[in-house]
Amino acid sequence: MDSWDDADEQELPGALVTEYLERESGTRALLDDLERLVLEGEHERARERTRAFAENSPGVFFAVALSLTGSKQFFGDVEAQLDVSAADELRDLAETYPALQEPFNVVRTEQSHDRYNPVTGLSTTTTYHGEEEVPLIRYAMQSGDLSLLEATESPQEVLQVAIYLVQATNDALGASLEQDHSVNTQELSGLIDRREELESELDQLRAQIDELRRRPVGDE
Repeated sequence: MDSWDDADEQELPGALVTEYLERESGTRALLDDLERLVLEGEHERARERTRAFAENSPGVFFAVALSLTGSKQFFGDVEAQLDVSAADELRDLAETYPALQEPFNVVRTEQSHDRYNPVTGLSTTTTYHGEEEVPLIRYAMQSGDLSLLEATESPQEVLQVAIYLVQATNDALGASLEQDHSVNTQELSGLIDRREELESELDQLRAQIDELRRRPVGDE
């Protein structure tokens, strides 16, 4: 599906938009329903219906998804391959359905890169449990407007989750090495950056743990 994701860089916009225009009435009715679900907070239902739209009508879906991004290059390509009126029809989608931009971007990522519920945000707050003498971390993981996970745990419990994820990362990279699969330059560069960030955070973690070990329990 990568070629669809790069539609605004190839000779595909005209074909996508033509398919959309042929089904514009039904598509706008669907977009009205999706917008209503999003505004009512029914993000999971909106995500599932958007996925179904992408699976059943990929060309129309990507025409809408690219339109919602407000990409000047995409609109310019449509004008060049079709005409100004067609581009204006698509510009109207971005103006009419701004609430759908993020949901469509997430599903576009899923379709183009074989992802599922890609994480787009993580919010955290910290408190302290006086009786247990333990800090607590409340964290919530989001994929667009969809809440994936909410939990409250102690620092060592949160680190256990992090260990699981690092282990899974090592398993995936190890499998690629064993099967002689390459990893593209962009992904490898990102891995190096994430590793450096992780090492920096671990240095700070070591320093704080060492300081806590020198402090008697119950000493405030």
